[in-house]
Order: sequence, then structure tokens, then C-alpha cells
Amino acid sequence: MSSLKLVPTIIVKYVLKAFHGMFCLCFRINPYKVTFASYRANQLQDNLAFIHREMQQSYPEYKPHYLFKKMDGSVLGKLLYIFHMIHATFHLATSRYFIIDDFYFPIYVIKPRNRVDIIQLWHSAGALKKFGLSTVGKPFGPSPEYLKHVAIHGNYTKAYVSSTEVVPYFAEAFNMPAENIYPLGIPRTDYFYSKEMIGDLRIQFQRTYPQTKRKKVILYAPTFRGKSHAQGTFRIPFEVEEMKERLGEQYVLLIHLHPYMRGEFALEEGNFAFQVKDAFSIQELLALSDLLITDYSTVFFDYSLLGRPMIFYPYDLEEYIRSRDFYYTYEDMVPGPMAADTETLIQLIQNEGGSEDEIAQFRNRFFDHQDGHSAKRIAQHIFG
Repeated sequence: MSSLKLVPTIIVKYVLKAFHGMFCLCFRINPYKVTFASYRANQLQDNLAFIHREMQQSYPEYKPHYLFKKMDGSVLGKLLYIFHMIHATFHLATSRYFIIDDFYFPIYVIKPRNRVDIIQLWHSAGALKKFGLSTVGKPFGPSPEYLKHVAIHGNYTKAYVSSTEVVPYFAEAFNMPAENIYPLGIPRTDYFYSKEMIGDLRIQFQRTYPQTKRKKVILYAPTFRGKSHAQGTFRIPFEVEEMKERLGEQYVLLIHLHPYMRGEFALEEGNFAFQVKDAFSIQELLALSDLLITDYSTVFFDYSLLGRPMIFYPYDLEEYIRSRDFYYTYEDMVPGPMAADTETLIQLIQNEGGSEDEIAQFRNRFFDHQDGHSAKRIAQHIFG
């Protein structure tokens, strides 16, 4: 990235530093203030929502504040987001705890006050795709020039992950001491242990999609492709019509894209395949599904807790390795069979994916805790 292209970033950096410094001079830290922040959504959800609920139930003396705003990649959207980030610097200056679930620019350009905990509840379970500082030098990652001005993933005081196995990778990605990374679980996976909630969800889902009754549900959830908010259109890499002809009597196909992905495909109305956007979260769709198809999305870590079959469709594996790469050898670590064409995919679906033993071994490797109490453990570690 050329120095000229970095000028707007550098200007924003110093604007945020100035506002944060002013707020630090004018306001004290509120010892009971907890700010939840994310650019992934416009409302509280996923890991943040589970910690928020546990905090309110078990530690009601702490008062929540919220900073949720999806960034719009347009010029106007970026300008509006600068005002949002200025607002964020006030909360960074005055909160005892500032909790995020992804990249959050204002954190990396300020000098945090003593006694402010900045806590990372990373949105992905396990560790597969390289991220953060592990991607320096890759097309997906930050340039060395950018890092001279913005210390990405810096200033975290604590991070929480799914298992001891992945701590070294998060330490590398965040450039933080391993002893500050705690393998206490992924809060959102607590949902899988609530049988009553999932029973109610199934009723709601079948009311919304009555065509799914008495059929097995396949979920296709591919990974995010692109960099930041620069997202191209996504085309389904297998033949949906062929799958419908061969599998339509027994199965339905749900398609869930990452929130920043734009799908460029048409589906026949109300029969075999459905694109599910906002009506149900990815965690709910995982709980409803009988079989998962994915490529490099880490949702398969979460799905392993359900013990259900998975099929992997890494149609652009070599290209993905060049642009981003993995912490593990992909072919060796995924807990299920792989397909590279529609015919093989159909056959694997008919055989219902991989073995239960393979999934169990994977689950035990990447989840130290499998009890539905991750939010309780983490909230106690933070607030207790």
C-alpha cells in the first residue's frame, strides 16, 4: 500500500487519538461501565449477546453500553463511520470493560488508559484460516507499511478461545502473550445445549418454511470471500438443479452467505433450495440442519459439537491458500469427506458425510469444554 493511499487512514488515526486524549482528560473511568462494540452487526448478537445476558443475570451491578454499526464501504458510509469511531473513543476512555468480537479500528490507534480492559471475543471458533498478523505479506493481509501506522489487533488485555490447541495461533495473530489468551469456550455455542429453545426454533422454522417438513435439511454455508468490505458477488459452485432432481424427495437445501457477501444466483421459488438471510441466525441454522456443506468457514468447528455429518467443498483451495493460507493442512484436518464436483457431492450426501468417530476426535481436539456453560465461565473470569 503506497504512502499516499494511507494518508486518509493516518488523518483519521490522529483525529481519534486527539478525541480520546481529550475524553481521558475530561472524564473518569466508570468502574461499572461495560461497552459492547462491533462493526459486524447493527445489534447485539452471537458471542457478545451471550456474555451480555450472563452479565445482566449474574453481575447486575455492571451497566451495558452499545456501539453497533455495520460499516458501509461507500464514501458517505466511511465518513459517517468516522463519527461513529469518535463516539467509540469516548467509551474507550470511560469504560471499565470494552468488549469486541472482531477487528475494531479505534482500539489500535489510541493509548488505552490503565484499568481499562479491552477484551476480544473473536467471532470464529477453533483456528483454520490465517488472520490478523499471521496474514502479513498475503494479498488478504495488511501491508508492512500499514502496520507502521496502525498496530492492528493491538491493545487487547484478554482474549477467549475454544481450546488450548489454538492458543499459539491466536497469540501470533494478535501479537499478545499466550498467558492472556484463555481457552474457556465460545459463548454462542451454549445455544446448542438448550433443547427447549431448539424445539421452539424448529416449530418456528417449519412455519416459515413449511416445505421443509418431513425432509432432511442440508445447510450450505461458505466462507467470506473478499477483503474487508470490498466484496464481489458469489456464485454457487455446484449445480443446484441437479441436486434437486436427485435429492429433492428427501432433502431441502438452505443457503446462508456471510453478511458481507452478495449472492448472484436465482433459486426456483419454494421447492428445494432457499436462501436464508435475516430470518434465522447462522447458529440457529446449524442447530436445525441435518448435514453441513462448507469450504473454509469455521462454522464447522461449532457444528462438530452437534456430532452431525459434514461435507467439504473447497472448489478454490489452491487460490485460497495463495491469498490467505491456513494454520493447518486443510485436507488433513477437516472432519469429513471432500468433493470437487456436483456428482461427488450428491453421492456424499446420499452416504451422509463422514464418520461419527472422526467428528468426535475433531471436537475433542478443538473444544476443551463441551457443556453449554462457556458464557458463564467467561463472564465469571471477567467480572467475578
